Amino acid sequence: MRERPRSLIFVFLLSSFFPQSGGDQEIVIGSKKFTESVILGEILTQVSQFEGFSAIHKQQLGGTQILWNALLAGEIDMYPDYTGTLMRETLSELRLKNESELRQVLLSKGIGMTEPIGFNNTYAMGIKKATWQRLNINKISDLQNYPGLKFGFSNEFMNRSDGWPGLKKYYQLPQQKVRGLDHDLAYRGLESGDIQLTDLYSTDAEIEYYDLKILTDDRGYFPAYHAVILYRIDLRNRAPGLLKIIKKIEGQISALSMIAMNAHVKIEQNTEKSVAGNFLSSALDMNVAPVEQSMVSALINHTQEHLILSGISLSGAIVISIPLGILAVRRKRWGQFILGLTGIIQTIPSLALLVFMIPFLGIGAAPAIAALFLYSLLPIVRNTYTGLHDIPLEILESADALGLPRNTRLRLIELPLASRSILAGIKTSAVINIGTATLGALIGAGGFGQPILTGIRLDNISLILQGAVPAAVLAVLVQGIFESLDKVIVPKGLQIKSENS
Repeated sequence: MRERPRSLIFVFLLSSFFPQSGGDQEIVIGSKKFTESVILGEILTQVSQFEGFSAIHKQQLGGTQILWNALLAGEIDMYPDYTGTLMRETLSELRLKNESELRQVLLSKGIGMTEPIGFNNTYAMGIKKATWQRLNINKISDLQNYPGLKFGFSNEFMNRSDGWPGLKKYYQLPQQKVRGLDHDLAYRGLESGDIQLTDLYSTDAEIEYYDLKILTDDRGYFPAYHAVILYRIDLRNRAPGLLKIIKKIEGQISALSMIAMNAHVKIEQNTEKSVAGNFLSSALDMNVAPVEQSMVSALINHTQEHLILSGISLSGAIVISIPLGILAVRRKRWGQFILGLTGIIQTIPSLALLVFMIPFLGIGAAPAIAALFLYSLLPIVRNTYTGLHDIPLEILESADALGLPRNTRLRLIELPLASRSILAGIKTSAVINIGTATLGALIGAGGFGQPILTGIRLDNISLILQGAVPAAVLAVLVQGIFESLDKVIVPKGLQIKSENS
């Protein structure tokens, strides 16, 4: 029963160490994990900085619900979204009919919405032009005649109420070969022939690049997805001047302009910062000078973030897991429960565990550390239990014969004999922790996962390697450190025995 207060204290410390939002003069902008959203988020960030605010851009924060909930909770101050998404997905249960109703509902939740910033980025269905010409598919309803086509949709589209489930029912589509995958990987799937149709955003630069045909939505399933900026109403008091500037963006970005900006990043490999800066200079006459981070500076920054994520979570796991392993050995009933519970936690997919933490700790480092902490428990608990449980009975009996108190026997005999097994569990946990921590970037925790996510989004192998290689090197270094600790912590007699065997 003592573990529950300790766990609550641990969560409290995480929340205190990583505050969920900044002070009154700090503006936190969020963006989804596709290029257009990151560009728009960067525009908002640079506008905020131009107005003298300390602005933070939490980019690539997973899907719509993560950002929406973060905005409601005050963890971010604004982010770009789309009217169709808000009416047909985020607030679908309200069955809103128009943008006026949408605006009223948002105000009741303390959220403001700008007028459309100029373009409609609706969903569309796309196929290769070669497939279009061969099968003569021009509109979505034509897909009824080709049940064998292989569909590949973005993971979010697969589950959205305005996505595949609703589209399939609305058009009575018979296709069964449907898979979910990352939106940016879907284009490569079309190119390779692994899939034959995918969902597109109508302002995607890849439509022209991959020579795709957009199918006509002949029954009008998809609504208008006008791009807007959502913001917290309290910004009217905290940053009234900033909102006035942001409202100047309304109507300034046409569909062709957005496609061009997407192409500058996705196809020409320019940075989102430079593209956003060029837009602000030309459209709003803002001479912003975005600072591009060097590769070395980015590496140092990501290393620090990753070490914080892994270091705090692993340290907490060590402090909690070893006592749990000892308790599991001494109390048989508790032992089965402890090993079973930590085993169940380990079976939860790591990404799901990260998302489970968001309602309790918000976005950022705190939920990532909490999830990594839980994910690190099993190897240490199990190896502590195994190391203590497997000590020969005659050794324990000899200790009892010497009259050693139970705790003294644990400290002087049992833990030293089990040290090799315990260190092996910590080593395993550390390696798993470092690898899993890369997923923390999906909820704004940073680390080596940030360049990996960006590399996947931009189809840039170099960026992927900038995250993957340091993560692998860090795991090897940590493993080497624990190998060295074997010689310091493990009794020499056990070391000699291991070498002889």
